[in-house]
Amino acid sequence: MPAQITQHRPGLAILLKLLAVSMFVVTSALIKETADQVPPGEAVFFRSIFAIPVILVWLAARGKLRDGLVARNLRGHLARGVLGTTAMGLSFAGLAFLPLPEATAIGYATPIFTVILAAVMLGERIRLFRISAVALGLVGVMIMLWPRLGTSGALQDTATLGALLILAATICRSFVQIHIRQLVQTEDTAAVVFYFSCTATVLALLTAPFGWVMPSGRTLLLLVAVGLIGGIAQILVTSSYRFGPASMLAPFDYASLLAAIVIGYFWFAELPTLVMLAGALLVVAGNGLVIWRERQLGLTNAKARSVSYPKT
Repeated sequence: MPAQITQHRPGLAILLKLLAVSMFVVTSALIKETADQVPPGEAVFFRSIFAIPVILVWLAARGKLRDGLVARNLRGHLARGVLGTTAMGLSFAGLAFLPLPEATAIGYATPIFTVILAAVMLGERIRLFRISAVALGLVGVMIMLWPRLGTSGALQDTATLGALLILAATICRSFVQIHIRQLVQTEDTAAVVFYFSCTATVLALLTAPFGWVMPSGRTLLLLVAVGLIGGIAQILVTSSYRFGPASMLAPFDYASLLAAIVIGYFWFAELPTLVMLAGALLVVAGNGLVIWRERQLGLTNAKARSVSYPKT
């Protein structure tokens, strides 16, 4: 949900994006730390409800509180909430069984699946270049998943379940991206951010009868931190797009793998495998080609518009 650029300050934009990416990895680590104590639905509740006050303060500070509370498409916000909450719940569930770097790397497949869904659902044309990029990314995903499936392709252990949960979350996030493309045509970005947190909070509450627990004091503090840090990270990533274009900032999403490797090693004593890194490299390469192609098309279209509508 890139915001409209108000100032071109690439240094600040990159700094905000890197901070946001790092904070999102920290929230994943906190969720992983508490995963053996609270169910995913309860974790989603804390992630959502404690992000709401942070978002409200941010909206008020920017004078966007009224815009953030105006919902012109309630059905659209509900659909975005269901998809996003499902993706979050699946992701949180997968983190309980999978190393943090691997979960992060599999999540990079979101743009690859988004390109596929855009062609199927929105009728966007995909030419040979993007088809090749998507194929490269999908090969990378299969390389990362194959060791978890074993030579027979059967489920081997809980890590396999974790990988499949993260993959399902990634596909759900792709549906979210497609839906947001349509939603922001009528809705303010602030409203999309705010109502997602509200919807996710309510939907997460519905999972309470399925095994919520009373967390210990330490776990409760960690869950509250997840919501607060997640809310701040959302603000930072949204703010970054006010100072730089999405095409410039997109590659910095992959800094999260470095953050995940560092945090995974020092926090959970996890090390990425060479197979995982090889697969992640192919996924990143596929995404990079898509980003580069989108940037080239954007420059071409801008040039065409400048020729068609010369300045006077």
